[in-house]
Amino acid sequence: MQGIFTTAARMWGSRTARIVGPCCGKRLTIRSASNNAATQNICLNLVRTHDKENFLCTLLLKNPQRRSALAVRAFNVEVAKVSEKVAAGNVGVMPLKFWENAITTLYRAQTDGNITLPEHPVIQELARTTKEHKLSKMYFQRLVSARANASLHFLTVQQLEDYAEQTVSSVLYLLLEVHGMRNVHCDHAASHLGKAQGIVNLLRSLPHQSTRRTGAVPIPQQVLMEHGVNQERMVRNRRDDKGVEEVTYALASVAFRHLEKAKGLLETVPRSVRPIFLPSVAIGRYLHRLRLANFHLTDPNVMRTDSLLPLVLYWRKLRGNY
Repeated sequence: MQGIFTTAARMWGSRTARIVGPCCGKRLTIRSASNNAATQNICLNLVRTHDKENFLCTLLLKNPQRRSALAVRAFNVEVAKVSEKVAAGNVGVMPLKFWENAITTLYRAQTDGNITLPEHPVIQELARTTKEHKLSKMYFQRLVSARANASLHFLTVQQLEDYAEQTVSSVLYLLLEVHGMRNVHCDHAASHLGKAQGIVNLLRSLPHQSTRRTGAVPIPQQVLMEHGVNQERMVRNRRDDKGVEEVTYALASVAFRHLEKAKGLLETVPRSVRPIFLPSVAIGRYLHRLRLANFHLTDPNVMRTDSLLPLVLYWRKLRGNY
């Protein structure tokens, strides 16, 4: 465990790599041990590069579940990367269709040995994972369809929560299934944690959208209207704009309520799967920094990398305090 923690701390400081699209060409079936090791490493590096906080949390899971959890999160990263391209106005429908078809093919291949999977390391890893743990096809489909259908122009907070449920909670449901846990109490806690994390992800993305001057932000119109704030003011994000501060506070409060509900439900969750809920630590620390900065999203203390997070996660895991 100490070796994992040391590796995580070193990786935490690495820079983010450029986005690479999915391989949609040749097909083969990966069988050799060396290729299996290669697909594992590719999934690990995908999550480490594009989803650092969840990567740290996943490292603290036990094997063999850790390997499968990384495969699930790597799939989510690939789909999310395509979604980001679509949101930026690039043509991304075909890549999303690729992932939708890949999931269909993957589950058909489990009953039909004549079907060959696409030559993509994430799909190869998922083939092993889904077969070994009998993962629900529905959650993978939700991860793709939610992003394929989302314009990220939410009218209400409920729509934002629904989007977070489909794109973030679905990953947690799959991780629970990786651990062989199909339990209504676990699902309830995962639902609230996913909503909290989804809303926090939106808040964290806003300063970068402002920098790109996209002219639109994915904040529910309901919240903007309640505080008399328009899209332009959110993009400008002036430090002395109390309306922008109130909008940020309103969304952070929704995330905090879901986080507290998830943490309150952990008492009903078996100890063996509680490490799946370690992302609650990172979410709580971000919301705490945001509160100390008076809900100013571009405050340096809010945007900085949480250098203590690897140590805090390790300590919380040892103490069983999520």
